[in-house]
Amino acid sequence: DPELIGEVLKVIGDLAREGRTMVLVTHEMKFAREVATHVVYLYNGLVEEEGPPEQIFGAPKSERLKQFLRNVG
Repeated sequence: DPELIGEVLKVIGDLAREGRTMVLVTHEMKFAREVATHVVYLYNGLVEEEGPPEQIFGAPKSERLKQFLRNVG
């Protein structure tokens, strides 16, 4: 349900802006870019790349991550 997802993302975003620490597993890359201070990209359960959102989304090194970001827009 898109409305429910939007509401959940809003609550999580509010908590992040309050400075709360959390671990969030998501495919919502736009959301992760907005609220994360550190991003870890996993492939088959292994860390493929990690770093600040600016690095991960702005200059990814991993070919799989580049392809994933192209596919999710």
